[in-house]
Amino acid sequence: MKKRLFLILFFLGFAGVVSVLLIDLQSIAALIPASGAPTITPAIKVLSLIQPTILLGVAVMIGVQLAPRVGLRAPAAESLAAGDNAWPALRPQLIPGVLGGVIGGVSILLTAAILTPLLTTETIRRIAKFGSLLPIPTRLLSGGITEELLLRCGFMTLLVWIAWRLFQMRLAKPRSVCFVAAILISSLAFGLGHLPIAVVILPQLTVAVVLFVIVANSAFGVVAGYLYWKYGLESAIIAHMLCHVVLATASRAGAYF
Repeated sequence: MKKRLFLILFFLGFAGVVSVLLIDLQSIAALIPASGAPTITPAIKVLSLIQPTILLGVAVMIGVQLAPRVGLRAPAAESLAAGDNAWPALRPQLIPGVLGGVIGGVSILLTAAILTPLLTTETIRRIAKFGSLLPIPTRLLSGGITEELLLRCGFMTLLVWIAWRLFQMRLAKPRSVCFVAAILISSLAFGLGHLPIAVVILPQLTVAVVLFVIVANSAFGVVAGYLYWKYGLESAIIAHMLCHVVLATASRAGAYF
């Protein structure tokens, strides 16, 4: 069953990895504030998939091996792996996932509204341009599924397991403090993980930009981490995908992301 579960989760995440090919990387390279954008060839685009594919495999393996030990689950995927109907396992996660997606999207919008006065016009223009270059399928698959497998299924699960083994070895299962700490650390890592692209496309990495990137993404990371803990991995995936829908809708309405 673990092998089947690994394959189900891995290929779901791999769809997100491959969806990166839909991005016009040449146009993104043109945003780099330097003279002459590098030429993005098809070979470079394909080679760029190697690292995230390896990381995805490691994250899914960690989740498959360690999540059951600490009480974390992917109920619908587990049902599929067992040859059962996934709908009964997915249904309880739908409403929490939808609510989490709306809350996460609104939290990012509020963060942007608060920090926008501190951002330069050029910074806002570049953020808007970058957002317009991310196709909806890539946002939903790569952001919604692959990132959740990396950050929640892999990293957060590992953090809970490490905290449990280090500080609560005598307990059959980790206590809430392990999950809360793992949620906060993985959320901060999620926010920090978005800084490299900001460094690349923005002319200057100001305090306001750093706060915007970290706070906005970390806030959603807390929501997704909580959903994974209390309801299941699919609930966090639903929330992440819907969050991107909220942001894409706001972008069409005039927001800059």
